[in-house]
Amino acid sequence: MFDDALRELGTALSVDPGSEQALELIEQVRKAKAAAAAEPTASDGPAEEESVDWESLDAEFEVEPMFVESSRAPLPQVSAWDVERETVTLADVGGLEEVKERLEAAFLGPLRNPELRKLYAKDLRGGLMLYGPPGCGKGFIARALAGEIGAAFIPVAIDAVLDMWVGNSERNLHDIFMTARRAAPAVVFFDEIDALGRRRSQLTSDTLRTIVNQLLAELDGLDSAQANQDVFTLAATNHPWDVDPALRRPGRFDRTLLVLPPDEQAREAIFRTNLKDRPIEGIDLPQLARMTDGYSGADIKHVCDTAAEKALIDAVRTKETRLIGMNDLKSALKEVQPSVGPWFEAARNVVTFANQDGSYDQLKDYMKRRRLL
Repeated sequence: MFDDALRELGTALSVDPGSEQALELIEQVRKAKAAAAAEPTASDGPAEEESVDWESLDAEFEVEPMFVESSRAPLPQVSAWDVERETVTLADVGGLEEVKERLEAAFLGPLRNPELRKLYAKDLRGGLMLYGPPGCGKGFIARALAGEIGAAFIPVAIDAVLDMWVGNSERNLHDIFMTARRAAPAVVFFDEIDALGRRRSQLTSDTLRTIVNQLLAELDGLDSAQANQDVFTLAATNHPWDVDPALRRPGRFDRTLLVLPPDEQAREAIFRTNLKDRPIEGIDLPQLARMTDGYSGADIKHVCDTAAEKALIDAVRTKETRLIGMNDLKSALKEVQPSVGPWFEAARNVVTFANQDGSYDQLKDYMKRRRLL
């Protein structure tokens, strides 16, 4: 009896994931089941004080018997999404002045000036999609933006959204946005958005199409202009050309921001950050920044890790500790090469043959300056 009740409530909850009544009834049934298991002589039904109001439940949820019979998914659980408070700000992002200016225009300027925003009818709804080569700091920029505006930060990993059971992925998306609305102001950050919001024309599974449709509905705020008030959605991708065009419609991820490999100033800052807690001597940061043109932030971190490893191995071999020097870093640079080359190879075809609307003009200009086209 208890298992049947839990199955029906699980089905009802998949119809309306936000139902507080269904959640309360599930808890009541679980307690009653536990009590019955502890006292074999007790009645199979729930205790009087924790009885289940089945008539009220049936009136609220009209579930077709065929749907109940065909459901094989386990009982959905209430999702617990991490809500973080970031301490980093854009001041912690070295260089990348063009990126900061775009963020200022798209979000920060209107947010800091509500009267001007009202005067010019500037709507903060919609999201921002960060794209560019891997390892260039898109996730760090998203965290810095959340810290800049003092908003809650909700990072979303794609594997935490996708679920093998039909309907659970859509429920997970709904839970994410409900969490963000309760914690507003909040920044929801989707990493690898192309994996979740891939072009529906490229999908062969109807299940994946419904996930994209659910994401579109949540971005629209469930048909209510106020539902996503003070909820800012950011996404990152290495393959923006694979993202469904509907996700880039106005009101969704309607603004794009190209995040390129760090410039010289940013590279120097990245070296400084990765070496500050290590024993070093005679390090010429400006020289290292000049020597690493074309390296991503992740590449530079790898260079620092490799140099530290060389010093550590020497210390183990000689049983004498020593400091990390320029020779270690130069030796590491010979081993660690820039990793962004394959990405630009793939991007070349896009900017050459699939840029009719000018979406990738900024990337095209950069590649021309670097003689990558």
